[in-house]
Amino acid sequence: MTGTADPTRPSTPHPATAPRDLASQGDAPRDVIVVGSGPTGLLLAGDLAAAGVPVTLVEKRPHRISNLSRAFVVHARTLEQLDARGLAGELEARGTTLDRIRLYARLTVRLDTLPSRFNHLLVIPQYEVEKVLERRAVECGVRFRYETEVTGIRQHGDTVTVEVRGPHGEGEPDALSAAYVVGADGHRSTVREAIGLPFPGKSVIRSVVLADVRLDEEPETLLTADAAGDAFAFIAPFGDGYHRVIGWDRGRDVPDSEPVELDEVREITRLALGRDYGMRDARWMSRFHSDERQAPAYRVGRVFLAGDAAHVHTPAGGQGMNTGLQDAANLGWKLAAVLGGHADPALLDTYQAERHPVGRSVLRSSGGIVRLAMAKYPWTLAFRAVLTTFLNRVGPARTHLVGQVTGIGFSYPASRGAHRLTGTRVPDVALESGRLYEALRGGRFVLITPRSSDPHTVDGHGARKDRLTVERWASDRRTTVLVRPDGYVAWAAEEADGPTVEAALAAAVGR
Repeated sequence: MTGTADPTRPSTPHPATAPRDLASQGDAPRDVIVVGSGPTGLLLAGDLAAAGVPVTLVEKRPHRISNLSRAFVVHARTLEQLDARGLAGELEARGTTLDRIRLYARLTVRLDTLPSRFNHLLVIPQYEVEKVLERRAVECGVRFRYETEVTGIRQHGDTVTVEVRGPHGEGEPDALSAAYVVGADGHRSTVREAIGLPFPGKSVIRSVVLADVRLDEEPETLLTADAAGDAFAFIAPFGDGYHRVIGWDRGRDVPDSEPVELDEVREITRLALGRDYGMRDARWMSRFHSDERQAPAYRVGRVFLAGDAAHVHTPAGGQGMNTGLQDAANLGWKLAAVLGGHADPALLDTYQAERHPVGRSVLRSSGGIVRLAMAKYPWTLAFRAVLTTFLNRVGPARTHLVGQVTGIGFSYPASRGAHRLTGTRVPDVALESGRLYEALRGGRFVLITPRSSDPHTVDGHGARKDRLTVERWASDRRTTVLVRPDGYVAWAAEEADGPTVEAALAAAVGR
């Protein structure tokens, strides 16, 4: 892989200056080692460091951010999570928003009706997201070890030992110790292999070509995608005069190692889109295959998986990077709470319970989109026509589809008898002091109370005061809601006093 270092990005420690042993002082370490410096690893490491957890991020590549990433879309739920970290505005300024998507030439999916501050999708290359997340991680104090490869993992008691080898595989492996390890090291995850987890699934699309090209003709829409016969093509802008083209010809199945010529990319694009837009001056071309796979467990002991290390999907719907970032948002606050002594370690089991079903759902939805796009036989084409007509006419079904693709429709399991809001995503509601997602920037639980409540009712409950921000509704709403750091409802009630809220917070973190 190639890429150009950006001199404007903040500097990070050179691998040679990183500590050889990361174990904390005392009997039990509080460190976390995150493996993989893609978007998922960077967000997670930044969250942990912001919460005061010592974090080292291990990456086998040199220190640079590649422009070869395939992700180009940031969805509404991910933008909300980035807003809770003060990053969404910067990315929105760098990218381009799109308030509707066309699928199968007949189905228009409108996003401007989304119940979100971000009622659109953001078209922006993945490397721009990585730049912002890396800067935040550096500012929060994450320690980086680039050109460092994981060679083994051993778990014992309350410690995980990660064996790593430095640049060029020289010297004896270092032994890094931590309380927990998170593998965010992609679909070929060394961490996943080291803990013995299988990665069942299959290749769905083979011999997909990618190219970064200039175009003589600008496409009519920001994101251009369509299929015809055996061919599919997708075009998206980088913003620097180049466009990323992704194409697939079902009739051409060759190994990933087969060289790509610009004529092949042009031909696939002409077949799928009717013309090639005068593509020229390719600066990079490659070939890959797309898998659908999911690990059966996202945790083995003190080792977790997130992002592509845990699940990979077809590119359809642009959900891969987004799902990984939301994995990180879910896991980060839980690890910080446990390592800070504020939560029972059993809280970490909820990561599997909450995120594994989401990964499975994304596998289904992204796979369904690409299979319908490539419909070829009369009965599959007829089914697609019926389905698109149904979605165009039936609002609730279309809303469900949009919620799945954008991520705002996912909720987490709630216990029997819990308030109906428990486990649901909270939109960016108005508070007396401002917006909810501004209040979440402290990384703490946010308790939203009615305006008529006594502000001292829950203000000062000792050990939990530093983990709870108390706010009031800007409206006359009467429900008291406890919002988790990741923006989901931990608990809600129509009437609540101080002891009740204290008990709810204790239940939310297991203590």
